Amino acid sequence: MKIALIAPPYPLEEAPSPPLGLCYVAAACEAAGAEVIILDYIVSRYTSEKLKASLDTFQPDVVGATSVTMNFLGAIRIIQDAKRHNPDIITMMGGPHVSFDVHGTFSRYPELDLIVIGEGEQTLAELVPVITSRHEWKQINGIAFRKDDKTVITPDRELIHDLDSLPLPARHLLPMSRYLALGFPVSIITSRGCPNKCIFCLGRRMVGFKGRHRTPKLVVDEIEHILDYGFTRINIADDLFTANKKRVMALCKEIIARGVRFTWSAFARVNTVDVEILSAMKEAGCDSISFGIESGNKEMLKRIKKGITLDQARKAVACCNEVDIITHASFMVGLPGETMETLHDTASFAKELGIAYGYHFLAPFPGTTVREDIELYDLKILTDIWSLYDANRPIVQTENLTPDQMQSFVKEFEDEQDQKWRQTEQLYKEKKCTPYEQLLVEGHKRMRLIYNLLSEDMIEDAQWEGVPQSDPAALLSLSIAQRSGSDKVFVHTIIKDLMSAGYIRHESNGGATKFYWTHSKFQEKSPVS
Repeated sequence: MKIALIAPPYPLEEAPSPPLGLCYVAAACEAAGAEVIILDYIVSRYTSEKLKASLDTFQPDVVGATSVTMNFLGAIRIIQDAKRHNPDIITMMGGPHVSFDVHGTFSRYPELDLIVIGEGEQTLAELVPVITSRHEWKQINGIAFRKDDKTVITPDRELIHDLDSLPLPARHLLPMSRYLALGFPVSIITSRGCPNKCIFCLGRRMVGFKGRHRTPKLVVDEIEHILDYGFTRINIADDLFTANKKRVMALCKEIIARGVRFTWSAFARVNTVDVEILSAMKEAGCDSISFGIESGNKEMLKRIKKGITLDQARKAVACCNEVDIITHASFMVGLPGETMETLHDTASFAKELGIAYGYHFLAPFPGTTVREDIELYDLKILTDIWSLYDANRPIVQTENLTPDQMQSFVKEFEDEQDQKWRQTEQLYKEKKCTPYEQLLVEGHKRMRLIYNLLSEDMIEDAQWEGVPQSDPAALLSLSIAQRSGSDKVFVHTIIKDLMSAGYIRHESNGGATKFYWTHSKFQEKSPVS
């Protein structure tokens, strides 16, 4: 059994981590006896020709993809391309979008054969051994499939009680050098489940209300495994990491006792932290926390069932300041009943906190309470074009607030941030900036170049006729600078760094030199991709 799993394109500007959910899926498939590859189009350009070449080389029986709502259309197009290339390939998808839009997905996309609903590891353990025998599918709980042009949905699958029983995510299948070059943190989970009832969130629908926790020792084992790849920063992506204080304290104690040194961040709720838990997290390497506060209006918080108060937010920020943990808050625009007054309350409160913050627009994803019970709220959904569900634009309106008003509110904030950034860039050009500002500007330039290298396949496309005698980095840099329009000296510095780190290498054959990304520091060449 061969299974090709797809990581569909996702904007690099959104700082994606190596795809954790897909790696859990890959590990489950491997544990069930399948030979698995991951075709990662997050950190490389997607073309149908590349997909066809990979499928011809690997010859999979199954092609599977995962997605969230915003990149669902990209994922389903890849499924369509795979099916057109080989109609005998079994195609499947999982993830939050298709889990809560089974009928809509099947009705629009006949190329898709099967959907894995919700938490998928135990489902795949049973499905993979029989996946080529369609008559067996009806015996597998937690899936949906086509039969005689009808949609069959099998009984719900119970959530996995023992998370320790899951194999570690199959990160070895990812092109890790590309992610190392990006420099974004690697995500892990230490628990699943969220007891809260926020009307805009899918968390509890996907992984349940009750918290299920991994043993601290196994979590730190995974952390050490990640650090072995060369990463130095990790993000704990639990739905609610700080829900259980005793468990967090035990994890921090395990990290400290084993002398594992790395920096990390976490998502938390303002009503679940205090100085004691934050001090333990700080000692264990945590240097930043993100809080989803969503609104600075107390009535709005009640309406969206956030379950927090503004005073709790103030106290949480004060506790973070006391222990010297960087704090970031996110706020949402376009919530049910939103008015200019509630937005001004949010803006005022965000400034009062005195921390970094940002805005996202409400995206009523399939499966959320706000979408399924839309008639209960002062809200109108304006589009079901899923690619617009990126939280970066208004796609709803309320009785008293238009999309243009929402956009103008956020644009005013963004214009302020852009002006500050332009001032920093000008100081950099004039060599009048602080060392920290210099680091910010040069880091931003480096990141933009890395985005181009990955999304445009610039490394793979670069070739040199002949064998380089001196500095291969100079040859590659010249090609990249010409194609990207970047400064040659700057490009050469970055390319030398990437080659010195072993992320990019070259080989000469038949009188020509080609450059390529390595798979990881453990492997010379990237596998089929």
